Amino acid sequence: MRIGLIGTGRIGTFHATALSRHREVGGSLIVTDADPVRARRLADRLGATAAPGVDEIFTWGVDAVVITAATSAHGELIGRAARAGLPVFCEKPIALDLTGTLTAIAEVEAAGTILQMGFQRRFDSGYAAAREVVRSGQLGRLHTVRAMTSDQAPPPAAHLPLSGGLYRDTLVHDFDMLRWVTGREITEVYAMGSDAGPAMFREAGDIDTAACVLTLDDGTLATATATRLNGAGYDVRMELAGELDQIGVGLDDRTPIASTEPAGPPAATKPWTGFLERFGPAYEAELHAFVEVVRGERANPCDGREALHALRIAEACELSRRGRRSVPLSEIPGGRD
Repeated sequence: MRIGLIGTGRIGTFHATALSRHREVGGSLIVTDADPVRARRLADRLGATAAPGVDEIFTWGVDAVVITAATSAHGELIGRAARAGLPVFCEKPIALDLTGTLTAIAEVEAAGTILQMGFQRRFDSGYAAAREVVRSGQLGRLHTVRAMTSDQAPPPAAHLPLSGGLYRDTLVHDFDMLRWVTGREITEVYAMGSDAGPAMFREAGDIDTAACVLTLDDGTLATATATRLNGAGYDVRMELAGELDQIGVGLDDRTPIASTEPAGPPAATKPWTGFLERFGPAYEAELHAFVEVVRGERANPCDGREALHALRIAEACELSRRGRRSVPLSEIPGGRD
């Protein structure tokens, strides 16, 4: 299978490396980047082919496209691939606004092509196991869910104005997991945020820490928190409590938290430091799934509509934070009719 990958930054390099090892792709991988030298170096290292630019990806006869370019280019590239009749894997988000997201989805649906979105936590063993436990009824009636994402260190200041903000860039993964694990829809949110950390967040109009209360359509209450400033390490967890039992995702010997109890577990000696380290196997699994989707061997595990639902929740949280009020999801365009 000949795959064209657009964007050879950090996540693009990771995906290209995984694809180069795939038995169905191997030496048939073509990579390109706005920085041709970076693309060529990566191609040389992986035994892939470097294309001079994006145009060649669409004229050299690829079977599918993987988009890991700058977020601002995602929507246009998805549309171009759809018009060319090519299946696409795209890192989240489709776009930073609802208009761009809906436009890209419409192009894919009109063309009848495939768009698989990169919500890698759907392929993490812990989250997948939690989904099975919840769906089996082992917890009984679910009453409380707690989700969190804490980055060890903030991204570069230049990234912040382009990221879409903490809800769209980071918590969107937790919003996706709340839906995917529980099988429920979120109907209302109340969100708060703090920019009390480094000045670069205030200068970008962003926040460094957030907390949200979300109501699910069956009355279950959920909280989701995030921060860019968790010096202890990269901490991603979910706790699900029901009337019969409760479980947790992300609790292991690398979870960056110390117990103050005398008999509590010791602090991690090698805490997680970032998302590629924590979710490496999940990233590889989602690309393996994409190859299977393109080959017609499985259904699309995360299409554009799934990404849209997560973005709508993020939009509602941003509206809630700015307006200091609860926001029903019915206020946000793009919902199911």
